[in-house]
Amino acid sequence: MLPALVLIDFQTGFDADFWGARNNPDAEDRASQLLSAWRERDAPICHVLHLSKVVGSPIHPDSGGCEFKPQMMPLTGEPIFEKSTNSAFVDPALHSHLTYLGATELVICGLTTPHCVSTNVRWADNIGYDVTLAHDACAAFSFSADTGWNPDLSPMDPEPIHATAVSHLHGEFCRARSVAAILRDLS
Repeated sequence: MLPALVLIDFQTGFDADFWGARNNPDAEDRASQLLSAWRERDAPICHVLHLSKVVGSPIHPDSGGCEFKPQMMPLTGEPIFEKSTNSAFVDPALHSHLTYLGATELVICGLTTPHCVSTNVRWADNIGYDVTLAHDACAAFSFSADTGWNPDLSPMDPEPIHATAVSHLHGEFCRARSVAAILRDLS
């Protein structure tokens, strides 16, 4: 059985200027390559949708930003797991579904690398999944780093935020691999 593909928060609300500069503009295109490959093989797919509790957030249910991006739209029968926290595993539904499927390995990608992606990778590893992070199908934003706690710090660029988050995960909580490498292994 192929690993289950877990797609984190590929939502239109992340297109808002609210988040600031972004790295990896091709993340959704790469994630859609994984999604297509999983669909072609009738392999398990789980979509995760963030419904923020923060009024005014572009991913709050009243904002209009909780729609899936067009290339990441779930098909009928593909499960959607809603969350209002960083981890989809807070609600036992995702873990129960993966257990029912017999999934022990996951491929995870999504938005944003240092927040929901990182939290889901860590949680999945902590509860026993073998996790691969499709690092180039993830992205970070400059909003991800609040430097307000230290007046000597400058605003951060999203690329080092992303690279640091992936570096903190790789080797301890997951294997970080490119989409091309993951797809090669499917052949």
